Amino acid sequence: MKPAFKSALAWDQANVLLQPIMIRVIDNLRKQLEDSPWQGEYNEVQLPYPGYQLSLSRSDRKFTLDIWQICYQVCFVDYPKAIDQTNPAIAGDYPVDIDTTLIEDTGAVNWQQLETKTQRLVGEIFDTLAQG
Repeated sequence: MKPAFKSALAWDQANVLLQPIMIRVIDNLRKQLEDSPWQGEYNEVQLPYPGYQLSLSRSDRKFTLDIWQICYQVCFVDYPKAIDQTNPAIAGDYPVDIDTTLIEDTGAVNWQQLETKTQRLVGEIFDTLAQG
């Protein structure tokens, strides 16, 4: 599933946010993995678009997370949860709204809000994995 931007402004805002989001997502995944029974391995993928996946394993359980989908969940308001990406009902382009709380009035990244949201969402992913 890829985002469908509603305006040029939304595209520009996403361009400001996505690199910092990727950095915070990777760091927060690393922190969660350190304190969990899961083992993780990053893999570069080319289809349906270039990106990275985190393959998680624990005993006989395996799960794969699409890193871009997690980033999109941080960047956009009400984006479907990254852990639900196997649901074919949400495949294709998805219209998005930028989470403007992640951007200061000056147009700069609101790092504190970005970190808070990223920690919460990555924590939710690992909580969901623990329940399954």
